[in-house]
Amino acid sequence: MTALLLAAGCASPAAQADRSTAQPSRTHATETSAAAVHQLAVAAAPAGTRTATASPRGSAGSGGRAHPAALSVSSYDSKTRRAVISPASGASSSPTPGATRAPGRTAVGDVIASAPAPGAPRGLLAKVTKVVGETGAGTEVQTAPATLDAVLGDESARGTVPVEPAAFDVDKLLPDVDVSWTKTGDVYVGPEGAEVPLGSLRLDVRADVPTAPGSPASADASVSGYVQVAPQVDFRYGGGATGAAPDRAYLGVSGDWTSGWTLKGRAAASTTAPLRIPFAKLHADPVLQVGPVPVVVNLDLTCYFQVSADGVVTVDVEQDLKGDFAAGGTFAPARGWTPVSSADMTSTPVRTSLTAAGTVKAALGAEASVGLYGAVGVTADLAPYVRADASGTVTATGATSGTGTAAWAVYGGVDLSGTLRLQLSVFGTPVFQRSIPLGALNREWKLAAGGTPPT
Repeated sequence: MTALLLAAGCASPAAQADRSTAQPSRTHATETSAAAVHQLAVAAAPAGTRTATASPRGSAGSGGRAHPAALSVSSYDSKTRRAVISPASGASSSPTPGATRAPGRTAVGDVIASAPAPGAPRGLLAKVTKVVGETGAGTEVQTAPATLDAVLGDESARGTVPVEPAAFDVDKLLPDVDVSWTKTGDVYVGPEGAEVPLGSLRLDVRADVPTAPGSPASADASVSGYVQVAPQVDFRYGGGATGAAPDRAYLGVSGDWTSGWTLKGRAAASTTAPLRIPFAKLHADPVLQVGPVPVVVNLDLTCYFQVSADGVVTVDVEQDLKGDFAAGGTFAPARGWTPVSSADMTSTPVRTSLTAAGTVKAALGAEASVGLYGAVGVTADLAPYVRADASGTVTATGATSGTGTAAWAVYGGVDLSGTLRLQLSVFGTPVFQRSIPLGALNREWKLAAGGTPPT
């Protein structure tokens, strides 16, 4: 749903070195360095976006630079890697003046970049290795995997594109999950009373949490709240010299984050790992129009809540949190692929009540993965949380007030982990030999405290 270093104005060294990549950027017609470099526009692809093709470098025609093609992928078999290529709807079957072949025809060596198509729901980026023959639906070809440098060549492209909330397929994993979003024209989906700004997707959830054995009925544990996120895809490509790997590349996800939730009761202890309960899986395949090339981005988010506790403390904690984040991987020839991460989040404890000595930690977070044409490149796990500790019976509210003589404290924080995957080589960069961990990062700040520590 990639690394995120949390905040209050903090960012990792990698983020500071490439902050312009992780943040939304304006797309210019040209980018000036020692020499003028042509820069392709990056935007959300229009409905019915066309397929693009590129001929092998050094051949007649595009020579490694893609151009729109009057053809479409009628079908694709991922097991055999065979595709059927046909003229696009409304295209003429006769060659245009100066063309080397009729529309809908393809040749060995051609590289095809297609938006989602039958048999290729996450898009297709492939090289034609053999023309098998003609069928009633079009030309059947044998293909092999291709990389972006084969269609983008020595071009340069950079941009950030919001993902339309309505584009997400949502799989509800628990009964009490509501999905909300708003669209221009007063189109609204979701429970009444949930205010969702344009561009944001909101999920409300309520669920029971396993209660500690022997707890009274009044200590039944539950969590309720919402996650609201406005995701964006960040893309960057800078072509190298002819026949060389790209000079730079970036793939990541960023956006605004808001959540509000409540944990009540006495949660069960775990001797192995925190209890994680996913409540919704989301998937979208936004298509970026990078010049003439449709670049298909695969974005998955799994929203969950997670609780770890000692099974002793009864808690009633409510928290609001908001901020922004960016996570991804960046490539440069000298460094190879490295993580880029940044975030800035703040939280507020609306209500805090702790009973008995003990500790509890609860998170409402999301796992995210982002890739291209079906190959996952970056994964990240962002888990904003609240942690409460007490050395005795205490009821605490606000920043420093409470009853009882025990010491207590409530902390807000964010945990982050993630991985850069081998599949990032889809850019045409050298393959690294293993997945690269983004590292386990943590940032925590005190929200409220009071009482007297035991002597």
